[in-house]
Amino acid sequence: MTAGGAAPSIKVAIVEDDAEIREMLSRVIRRAGQFDLVGGFPDAEAALAALPKLAPNVVIMDLQLPGMSGIDCIRVLKQKMPGIQVLVFTVFSDSDQVFRALEAGASGYLLKRTARREVVEAIEQVWGGGAPMSGEIARKVVESFRRVRPSLGPSRQLTPREEEVLSLLAKGYVTKEVADALSLSSDTVRFHLKHVYEKLHVHSRTEALIKYLR
Repeated sequence: MTAGGAAPSIKVAIVEDDAEIREMLSRVIRRAGQFDLVGGFPDAEAALAALPKLAPNVVIMDLQLPGMSGIDCIRVLKQKMPGIQVLVFTVFSDSDQVFRALEAGASGYLLKRTARREVVEAIEQVWGGGAPMSGEIARKVVESFRRVRPSLGPSRQLTPREEEVLSLLAKGYVTKEVADALSLSSDTVRFHLKHVYEKLHVHSRTEALIKYLR
């Protein structure tokens, strides 16, 4: 805890090759007040060399970088720092890029036309356990969720309620929001998530979504 009992700042880093966008994000983070900007990097290689020592909580990641791609950077970063949360910030909205980024370990996906206020909210959400996504991206995920029905064995078949929980998670809802939407308690939502994780043999909501969708 910091002086006065306030919660510690969320440490944020940026990986973005466009200097103007990197500076815009830096201003947004500094002005928000609840974040600590620990670094901004123009490429994946510089970020991977510095981030383990800087130990950010959240990394805002572009996908189109010179040299190593943002998706490969996410994959390596998650291997080095499993607890880090990666928020994609990109112009790419095609489904392949979305799912490749999520599979690599990203927990949120924003398009670059996202309002600055929503970027601030997304940083807080992703660190708090949510999966924030731009509306257009969330729709793609939900459409894939509705379209794909994996052939699971009887012991791993998800119940309709478990599918409802996953569908809301795909929209970026956190546990309390899922509970409110389904008129359940947060403990009941956690109970359903526990069974989803067991059936799909995963350990996080992002892993559950990816495994179920793909």
